[in-house]
Amino acid sequence: MSDCLIELGTEELPPKALLKLSQSFTDGVLKGLDAAGIKPAGVESFATPRRLAMLLKDIPAQQPDRVVEKRGPALQAAFDAEGNPSKAAQGFARSCGVEVADLTRRETDKGSWLYFEQNQSGQPLAELLPEIVAQSLAQLPIPKRMRWGDRSDEFVRPVHWLVMMLDDSVIDGTILGAQSGNQTFGHRFHAPQAFTLAQASDYAATLQDTAFVMPDFAERRAMIRSQIEQTAQQLGGQVQMDEGLLDEVTALVEWPKAVSGRFDDEFLAVPQEALVTTMQDNQKYFAVFDANGALMPHFITISNIDSRSPELVASGNERVIRPRFSDAKFFWE
Repeated sequence: MSDCLIELGTEELPPKALLKLSQSFTDGVLKGLDAAGIKPAGVESFATPRRLAMLLKDIPAQQPDRVVEKRGPALQAAFDAEGNPSKAAQGFARSCGVEVADLTRRETDKGSWLYFEQNQSGQPLAELLPEIVAQSLAQLPIPKRMRWGDRSDEFVRPVHWLVMMLDDSVIDGTILGAQSGNQTFGHRFHAPQAFTLAQASDYAATLQDTAFVMPDFAERRAMIRSQIEQTAQQLGGQVQMDEGLLDEVTALVEWPKAVSGRFDDEFLAVPQEALVTTMQDNQKYFAVFDANGALMPHFITISNIDSRSPELVASGNERVIRPRFSDAKFFWE
């Protein structure tokens, strides 16, 4: 029993589709493994803007031996009155790669039939996995695929790296133009260089401890929620959490850091629904409300970097929201 890591590294994936892509990718791989008779004891899925990944825990390194059975034509259609095989029987035997004499006869509650039986030795997981992964990626719910470079491969975004490991060894394969290996990449700005994974099971801890990436979507989402609530409390307010916006923001960052900003009080003369819509839909900000539900002149944004100068990040966001609110105020007046 081994741990198997699969990671596809890409350019930034569509944030609103990230969670669905991750779930579909994992489901497709598990379905392919199940069809091959291989069942992991557990699975962890990972999704960030630049990667889709999964860790298959305690998975057999080889497919079990199995008996392949195929039912052919009924006996009455398989032989004539003299016992000579019919074209149906000959065609069935040919499709199985054997002679008619090698087929067995079996009585069932629905009659007598010709059957083909063959013992098959299990294949190593390392031989089966590349095709299973490729099939899962090909079946992802992607409405519009793109090509990159001079290749004919198509995916939702250009692919840059591929990791496939069984414990500490690399599973050889090429998918979407990427050759598998044991090297991954950290945060685009904090840890952009490639680094080597020693063990498949080290994946999540290594990314989080040394590469400024929180690969687990649910953990990242929970951290963002906590940071937003704490920041709102520091501002003397609270956030009416929009779950859809929270999912989208989680899909936009790998290393979340909450930053608060302020806008001019004069904009509070505009109906707060218009301001909240602008903050959420256009800027992916979280609005801050007082205890009575009235909008406060503050917002919270989630940065994808741990800036040495968070006040500059806040200032930049304040500069962006001002003309949007000015337009809203102008049209309202």
